[in-house]
Amino acid sequence: MRRDMPYALGGLALGGLLLANAAIAPDAAPVRPVDVALVLATAAALAVCRRYPVVALAVVTATMLALHVRVHAGVSAAFPVLATVYVAAWRGHRAVSALASVVFLGGFLARDISVAPAGRPGQQIVERSALLLGWFFAANVAGLVARQRRAYLEQVEQRAIEAERTREEMALRRAGEERLRIARDLHDSLTHSISVIKVQAGIAVHLARKQGEEPSDVLLAIQEASGAAMRELRATLAVLRAPSDSDGVGLARLGELAERTRAAGVPVDVTVTGQPRDLPEEVDQAGYRVVQEALTNVARHAGPATAQIHVAYDPAQLTVSVTDDGQASSVRPVTPGVGLRGMRERVTGLGGALHAAARDGGGFAVRATFPLDGAA
Repeated sequence: MRRDMPYALGGLALGGLLLANAAIAPDAAPVRPVDVALVLATAAALAVCRRYPVVALAVVTATMLALHVRVHAGVSAAFPVLATVYVAAWRGHRAVSALASVVFLGGFLARDISVAPAGRPGQQIVERSALLLGWFFAANVAGLVARQRRAYLEQVEQRAIEAERTREEMALRRAGEERLRIARDLHDSLTHSISVIKVQAGIAVHLARKQGEEPSDVLLAIQEASGAAMRELRATLAVLRAPSDSDGVGLARLGELAERTRAAGVPVDVTVTGQPRDLPEEVDQAGYRVVQEALTNVARHAGPATAQIHVAYDPAQLTVSVTDDGQASSVRPVTPGVGLRGMRERVTGLGGALHAAARDGGGFAVRATFPLDGAA
């Protein structure tokens, strides 16, 4: 209805112009109720000409010819027809627009000739007819040009959409190729080294037991950690080679991670508050990876220390924190390494926030907050 409003207002304006011209024209006949009805029908047809251009053009042509015959409204009777001819040509009805132009011009000229006084020169009729002919020709051409311009703009928009889709497909293909390259590099570099560590640790454990000795806790921890590293590396390589990003890790496996860390010599306490629930897959994986990286940093840099893992489920967010009482000090600033930068990128990429700093009383704290209300 809003798009039809300009047409309706235009129809009322042209109707008022027709009635005013008929009232002041010296050679016009008196305006009767039938003539007012013809003007109102013209205004109504103009109001719907955008939706029904052919019907509106037929109605306007017939009513304006009837008004010209009855009242002799003059050139102003052609204005509504010109407007409707333009709209019909713009909507693609070229033959109908040309036919309506010819019909109206023929009827207009026949009416002028039939009522022309005997002493009136024919030059005036010819000049007025030529003027109307030029107007109708311009209206048809303008409608065709507007239609071609709209088709051109639609084609340009479609090409832009297609180009954007092609760029997205190209980016996805390049990302897939990069994932495969990274998978090959990881397989060639890390898999062999970790396999050697696992095999050597297994041999050492086997020899110790064969000699009647109990393997040391450190050796068993190396064997367990190397096995877990091999499993996670295989899962990571499978993720890189597959279109899905799921690697099967999440906060549900937090207990396994804590057990491996304890086996490596770092006591770990796990606390869960709130009601555990299903999390978005990206958030679940990111929370696990944050805890894993934080525990790795504790084992590497904290020295003799105890780690505490706290997972808090809230309605709007998930909070994961890892603290320790190791050797870190708040006096000396911590230089972010690859692990901290990776954690921050993973958390902020999901709309969350990461805080990693030394504690005032000694030790280090890592706290990640993930929104669960759709911000990710």
